[in-house]
Amino acid sequence: MPFVRVNDVDLFTTDEHHTGEAVVLVHGSWDDHTAWNGVAPLLCERFRVVRYDRRGYGRTERPAGPRLRRQDEDDLAGLIEELGCAPAHVVGNSIGGSTALALALRRPELFCSLTIHEPPLIGAASAQPRLRRQLDEVQATIGSAAAQLRDGDLVGGAKRFVEDVALGPGAWQELPPEVREEVVRNAPGFLGDVEDPGWADLGLAGSVRIGCPVLVTWGSQSPSWLREVATFVAGRIDGAQSRQLEGSGHLPHMTHPQEYAAIVEDFLASTRAAAS
Repeated sequence: MPFVRVNDVDLFTTDEHHTGEAVVLVHGSWDDHTAWNGVAPLLCERFRVVRYDRRGYGRTERPAGPRLRRQDEDDLAGLIEELGCAPAHVVGNSIGGSTALALALRRPELFCSLTIHEPPLIGAASAQPRLRRQLDEVQATIGSAAAQLRDGDLVGGAKRFVEDVALGPGAWQELPPEVREEVVRNAPGFLGDVEDPGWADLGLAGSVRIGCPVLVTWGSQSPSWLREVATFVAGRIDGAQSRQLEGSGHLPHMTHPQEYAAIVEDFLASTRAAAS
């Protein structure tokens, strides 16, 4: 079952079975389901683990025309329903975390728990005066990287995003060559993400309640804006747990898979204990 038909799109999907509860992993921009290669085998020891390529990424179709985050949300909902996973534990990184959070606000019945790492909800957090200037600069840099991609400079745009937005100076050369190739290959998917005018926003002007346990994490080595936004998001969700991951950055599932898998498992165990 490599493909699941959802919302008129064939989503490339891996469904690694276990008798336990379902955990659905949602990747961010610039990568695909393989970003979870270090974490999925560890979670499979106790859970049914579902991974997929979001529309426009990896082996999933790339429909013509603009893409809205709402479509990604509906894809995630459709996948959970089609596979009979509901309610599922959902784990999302970066914009995959934004997608999962937005869906949880609309469709809480699909979620058993929600774990998100550094959702880049710049628009939501920029309402805070102390963050506005910094986040406006981040938005401008993202726009410049996207413009490079549209002009055909895929490597330059990818490098700019990696070093000036997500990971920090010098990070591009530190990435393994195969990872750099994957990032460039998925550049059109990133463009699809940020061409949605509402990609960085969510209704978080006040507190929100989600009908499941929520964990928001950020890395101690991440750029300050990502840490600030994650902290803001955690503070807007009633009852959310939050945690700084020491020594990791924006991609803990790739750089520290054992530690990250353990954090996810501990959180899921705590949700079961609270429910019993």
